[in-house]
Amino acid sequence: MTGGECLMDGIAELEQRIMAALERIGAGVERRMALSPASSSGPSPVIMAELDRLREELDEERMANAQLAERLKVQRDRADRAAGDMKAEVARLTGQVDDQALAMQRLITATIQMREDLRRMRDGRMLESGGDPGLMDKSMATELNAVSALRSAETAELADLVAALTHIVQAEEARSHG
Repeated sequence: MTGGECLMDGIAELEQRIMAALERIGAGVERRMALSPASSSGPSPVIMAELDRLREELDEERMANAQLAERLKVQRDRADRAAGDMKAEVARLTGQVDDQALAMQRLITATIQMREDLRRMRDGRMLESGGDPGLMDKSMATELNAVSALRSAETAELADLVAALTHIVQAEEARSHG
């Protein structure tokens, strides 16, 4: 149960208590009026004391209700700010992921182009040199380095995403337990 729900339950409970207090006031007044002889001087001192006590009880309940309402407002404001912060963080991370995806796409395009260029170079040099195995090995090593660089970029991107998601999860856990 969230803090807002607890406060809402507390307010509902206070409203019930206030209604019960009002009913007791009404019943007490009726009971006192029925027990006291009719007089032109007004209600008896016992009735007045009971009314004063019930009014004080009602005022205390109203004050408690107002305090709970204020605490609920503070909690809602805090939750709204946290939600706004979370939305801003998600937007920032989405932009970061978009930037990384664009960089990754450029790297993939460059790798594909490099592979094609290496293939053409291999084919051309093989024709010129009569099939030099050293050139073949060098071309393959270059292509392997490009693939390795691509994997490193992917690993770095995943690490960034994991770090960002971990931050969001920790912030959410802290907010829900705080």
